[in-house]
Formats: sequence, C-alpha cells, structure tokens
Amino acid sequence: MSKCIYHSKDLSGLKFLVTGGAGFIGSNIIDYLIKNNAGYVRVLDNLSNGYLSNINQYVGLKNFEFIQGDIRDFDTCCKAVQNMDFITHQAALGSVPRSIKDPILTNSVNIDGFLNMLLVAKESKSLKRFVYAASSSTYGDHPGLPKKEANIGNPLSPYAITKYVNELYGAVFSRTYDFNTIGLRYFNVFGPNQSPDNPYAAVIPLFLKAAINQEAPNIFGDGETSRDFTFVENAVQANIKAMLDTKNLSSHQVVNIACGERTSLNKLWNVICKLSKSNLFPNYLSERIGDVKHSLADISKAKMLFNYNPEFLLEKGIEITYTRQYEKKQ
Repeated sequence: MSKCIYHSKDLSGLKFLVTGGAGFIGSNIIDYLIKNNAGYVRVLDNLSNGYLSNINQYVGLKNFEFIQGDIRDFDTCCKAVQNMDFITHQAALGSVPRSIKDPILTNSVNIDGFLNMLLVAKESKSLKRFVYAASSSTYGDHPGLPKKEANIGNPLSPYAITKYVNELYGAVFSRTYDFNTIGLRYFNVFGPNQSPDNPYAAVIPLFLKAAINQEAPNIFGDGETSRDFTFVENAVQANIKAMLDTKNLSSHQVVNIACGERTSLNKLWNVICKLSKSNLFPNYLSERIGDVKHSLADISKAKMLFNYNPEFLLEKGIEITYTRQYEKKQ
C-alpha cells in the first residue's frame, strides 16, 4: 500500500503468525511483512470473516503458509504457534450489531478462541512477543474525551464485553505466569480489503460504496455521532512496532491506536461527497442500540511505548480507500 517502513531490524530471519490473516487488518499486516522480506509468514484463518482473495497473491511463496482453521480448536492453535517468533492476533468476530444478534457465537470466538491462543503462546519456547487486537468499545459509557487507557466505563454490547475480557485475561496471564502481552485498542479502522458487502460492514466502506453507486447512505441518528477514524496503515504500523520495537515488558499493556482526531458522520459523508463529486443527502434512521455517541483517543501511551506515530490522517486514508474501491467496481 505504502512505502513507509516501520521497522529497523532485518526481518529475513524472523517468523510471524497472523491469526485472522485473510481478514481486513490481518491481510494488510501480511502485505507489509511479505513486501519487507519477512523470513516466514504463517496465516491462521477459518475464512468465516476473511477472504482468500486478500492473500491469494502470496500462496505458493516459500516463506508463506496458510492454515485454514479455527482458533476455537486448541490443537489447531498449537500447530499454528509452533516455531513462531511473533504473533499478531487479529482473529475475532467484530460488529456490535452481530454480537447483539448472536452473543453466544461472538463470545465463543472472541473469548474461547483468544484464551486458546494466549495459552498456547504462553507455552511457546520460541515466542518473543504476542500482540492482539483490542477495541475502543471497551470504553463503553465512560463520557470522558479523549479516551485514556486507564478510564473505562460499562460495556454497551456483548462484543464490548468480549474485548474487555481479552484484556482481563491478558492482565491475569501477566500476573500469574509472567507472560506479558500488548493489546491494541483500535479506533474505527478503515481501508483497503475492508468489505462493503458483509452484512455487518462498517460505516466507511458502506459510505464509499454508496458514493460510487450514486446512492444515498444510511446514517443512524442525527449524523453528529463522531469517531476517531483510523486508516489501516496506522494499525499496521502499530502492530509492527509493538512486535519489534517494544522493550522488555514487566506487565500486560493496552494502548490506543488511532489518530487523535474526531470526525462526525455528517462531516465524513461530506468528505466522501467532495472526493466522489456527489451531492446526495443521507437517509437518517433511528440510533442503534449499543452504539457509543462520541469517540476520541489519547494516543500518547502508544507513542511512549513503541514510538507510534500515525502517518495517514482521515482524508488521505479516504482518498486511498475510495480509489481502491472505485477501481474494483470498474
């Protein structure tokens, strides 16, 4: 995607496991690793929420391996973790609405699967760092802005509960086993490889699809709901630096991954309209249950821990994503 370099070490002798690697964020991490000569990249994905088309270009490479399997199966996790130096755990079932519709499935994947991965990673003799996808949904109903890692409220959805439980397990494994991990609390990540056709698609791919098709988008609420939208390249940077540049940890750590900027849905649609030369007026619908009204991240802890510095702000990220999505449509 970009020619930005986020590592200073030679990757050619290192082995990486990316769970959920056929999905949106995972496949972007794989792009970075392969293009920067990682020694070995293994993907574990059950393809329930990911697409082989995201990683097909790498199948057959000597330094790439795809395991189609489920993190809820302990033996599969053991096989995937074997001989790995680094793990970035992206496998999960996202979406607040999906978790409200099917909390049992969300719980099974996001908690049972996470615990399997954590336990197997703890037992590994080769592993140097375990990084996992946490979520800004953990902040729940806490009203404070910007969001600081230590100040969280009550979860507003089953999905939020599962991601908070991941953090609790991370902290317990640190205290009990001295196995220290890093959770990346993503704030509304968007970008290439994020499908607009998934029934639980996020707002930006849906807005971009609407603009490309010259259709009015749906906005839940009055459009003044705001988010710290984060281009996926920033999430890639965070994963690479968290794995490779974090000094020895003495405890479990959770950090915000965002841009430190807040954008309303109305402004977001205006940005997309300007880019696509559209003048469509949105359809305003009732607010959804479980949605947080406003979100804005304090990213100072990530800067301090591994020198995170978001290089792609909203408008640049929207431009790149729109171009990719428009090209696919043609």
